[in-house]
Amino acid sequence: MENSNSRRNAMKKIVGGAATVAVAGVVASRIDAADLGMGADLKGKINHSVCKWCYDSIPLDDLCKSAKTIGLESIELLKPEEFATVKKYGLTCAMVSSTSEDWGIVKGWNKKEHHDGLEKWHQYLIDETAKAGFTNLICFSGNRDKDIDDEQGMKNCAEGLKRILSYAESKKVVLVMELLNSKVDHKDYMCDHTNWGVELCKMIDADNFKLLYDIYHMQIMEGDVIRTIKENQKYIAHYHTGGVPGRHEIDKTQELYYPAIMEAIVDTGFKGFVAQEFIPARTDKIASLKQGVEICDV
Repeated sequence: MENSNSRRNAMKKIVGGAATVAVAGVVASRIDAADLGMGADLKGKINHSVCKWCYDSIPLDDLCKSAKTIGLESIELLKPEEFATVKKYGLTCAMVSSTSEDWGIVKGWNKKEHHDGLEKWHQYLIDETAKAGFTNLICFSGNRDKDIDDEQGMKNCAEGLKRILSYAESKKVVLVMELLNSKVDHKDYMCDHTNWGVELCKMIDADNFKLLYDIYHMQIMEGDVIRTIKENQKYIAHYHTGGVPGRHEIDKTQELYYPAIMEAIVDTGFKGFVAQEFIPARTDKIASLKQGVEICDV
């Protein structure tokens, strides 16, 4: 196996690409951080990530290079076929996607008729997540309808998720249900208040089932963000950002003061990831991403 100096020397001979080196008999593309302009002076209290879908106009390789330069550790909401790209750049995927043509935000665990298909799909994703060395896999409650109320939907979610959680635990994978707003973006989504999600966590009572607290969504639904975070941190595995209103940059153009929210998260002892999930409104999307990370780096 080549040492770091020889690998760095090889890298410097290649412009705009990665050296291909043999590692334990496997050919893998490796990128040296120094050649990507690393050295962002971040404080280290927050583990920073970014959601890929907000930057879909940027090729994943280019987004990875920019992420490394900014100091991000993760690009998330990736599908298994995208794992190799982020790993090539020394990045992780702090939250694996679970959406597909068949399953996602609308069709989730709150209906028993979905359980067989969701169990099979999530077992595949658990295997891929574990194989890649990642930890968190997102999941969704699904939407309300006239035939199911919130109480029954919660019971159905608990029943369905318990079918897969032991398997996930054996693979050291955590299933994380996202809190989304049903007022603006996801009409009729059931897991739309922190209290509902927390009660589901209590009903399931498993260390590898947690919540994704999306600050943007929960500001729209209930506000009181800092107190809610402090009171419910034990049930939260992950955070997403976004400017309110509009879901754009998280600077002074919107109503939340993210430095105070990040300080509250740090004060709880949280060791997970905070991911930027705003949709850049400016032409220079990477500059907006960098600004968001700097605002959250308390």
